[in-house]
Amino acid sequence: MSLLVIDVGTSSVRASIVAPDATVTHIHRRAVLPSTPAPGFVELDASALAAAVLDVSRAALAQGGPVDAVGITNQRSTTIVWDRQTGEPVGPGIGWQDQRTVMMCLALQAQGLRLSPSSSATKLAFLLDTADPDRSRDLCFGTVDTWVTWTLSAGALHVTDLSNAGVTGLMRLDGAGWDEAVLATLNIPPGVLPSIVDSSGPVGLARALPGTPLIAGIAGDQQASLIGQGCTRPGLAKMTFGTGGMLDLCLGPDRPAFTERGPHGTFPIVAWRRRGRVTWGIEAFMLTAGQAVEWLRDDLGIIDDAADSEAIAAACDTTGDVWFVPALLGMATPAWDFGARGTLVGLTGGTGRPEVVRAVLEGVAHRGADLLEAAEADGACEIPILRVDGGMSANAVFVQALADACQRPVEVSPILEATTLGAAFLAGMAVGVWAGEDEVAATWSPRATVEPLDEPDRDRWRDACGRARAWIPELSALDF
Repeated sequence: MSLLVIDVGTSSVRASIVAPDATVTHIHRRAVLPSTPAPGFVELDASALAAAVLDVSRAALAQGGPVDAVGITNQRSTTIVWDRQTGEPVGPGIGWQDQRTVMMCLALQAQGLRLSPSSSATKLAFLLDTADPDRSRDLCFGTVDTWVTWTLSAGALHVTDLSNAGVTGLMRLDGAGWDEAVLATLNIPPGVLPSIVDSSGPVGLARALPGTPLIAGIAGDQQASLIGQGCTRPGLAKMTFGTGGMLDLCLGPDRPAFTERGPHGTFPIVAWRRRGRVTWGIEAFMLTAGQAVEWLRDDLGIIDDAADSEAIAAACDTTGDVWFVPALLGMATPAWDFGARGTLVGLTGGTGRPEVVRAVLEGVAHRGADLLEAAEADGACEIPILRVDGGMSANAVFVQALADACQRPVEVSPILEATTLGAAFLAGMAVGVWAGEDEVAATWSPRATVEPLDEPDRDRWRDACGRARAWIPELSALDF
C-alpha cells in the first residue's frame, strides 16, 4: 500500500512515493519561486503552483503508482483567493513572509485584536479588499493545502485541516471552528472559508490524477515534520533548520494554558487531528538559521557553497571567543525583538575565516538551545532527546555544536526533510498502512545520534545576545 505525498515548500513543489516501510522513492521536484515586487512583499503565482503540483504528481505516479492514498504538506499561512466558479485566482498569492499588512495589524491591536502579519487573517482581508471590496463575489479562500486539494479534486473540495487552520489567525483559541468575531472585524464573509477536516482521514478523491486516489492526509509543514520524526507522544520534540528554525513539541490532548504566546515566547499549535481528537503542541521560532550560512556565501563571499561551511569550520577547534548572534531579521523565541540585529563580537587580529564560519554555526546552535529551553519551560516538561531535520542537519560540525549547546543527545532524521514522511504517516493511518500514532512512533530510526562532547559558556552567549537586542528601538517596540 504505497502513498503519494505532495510537499509544497517556499521555493519548490515535490512529489514522492512512500512505501509501507517508510522509504521515499520516485521523487520529482519543480521550482516555484516567490517574487518580491516591493520591499516587504512576497507573492506567488497560484496558477503556476497548481500546474507544478499536477506535473510532479503525475510524474511520480507514472513511475511508482498506483497508490492507495495521497498526503499533502505545505508552507503555512500563505494566502490564496480564487473565484469559486472559474477556479481562477483573483490576485497573487501572498506568502507567509509578506509584511504588507503590518500597519493593519497595529491598527487592529489598538482595537484589542492581536494578529501577526505572518498569519493569513490580514492577508485575506487585504486580498478581499482589493478584489471584492463590497463582498459581492463568490470567492474561496485557502492556504496552500486548500489550493492543492482544490486542484487535485478538480474543484470538488474546498477544505483545510486543523493544523493549517490553527495558524491562520482566524480560528477560535480552542480549535473548535472559525472565530466569528475575528471574521466580523475583518469583514470576511464566512462563505469564503474552507471546511475544516481531520489531518488524518478520508477527504475526497483526487480526480485530476490517474486512478483518482483518495486524499487522506493534510498537515502544515512543521507539524508534518513533527510526525515524520516519530514525535507522536507527549514530551517528544523536533527542530527543523531551514532558512529559519522551528522547534515543535508534542503535548498530547490538552491545550497549553496560555492563549496566544507563552511566558517564554512559544505559541500553541494544533499538531494534528485524527478521528476528531486533537493533539496539541507548542512551537518556538528562530527567524535566522540557514540564512546565516547563506549570508556567509552570498553577501560576505567567504564560502563558495553552504556545504563548505562544515569543512571550513572544522579547520579550527574553537572560535577563539568569537560569538555570532543570528539576528539578521530580529530575534523571536524566547524574547521577541524585531529590532535586534545580527552581531559578531570578540574579533581579534588572529580571527580568520574558520573562526567566523564556526561562530556562525555555533550561534545558530545556541539559538536552538534557546528554543529548547523555552519549549521546556512553556510546555512544563523535559525534552530528553532532540530530533532534527532540515538542510543544516547534514552539517556534522553544526549538529555537534547543537548537542553541546543543548547538553543532550541529538538524533538526526534519516531523510533531510521529514515533512514528506509526516504527510505519508497521516494518509497511511487513514487507510490502514499504519495502525496509529504508536506504530508511527516505532518507525523512527535516526541516521545518527550525536552526544554532547563539550559544555559551552551559555552565560557568555547570553551576554552576546544582550548586545544584539534593541539595535533599532522603533522596531523593538513592535509586538504582534
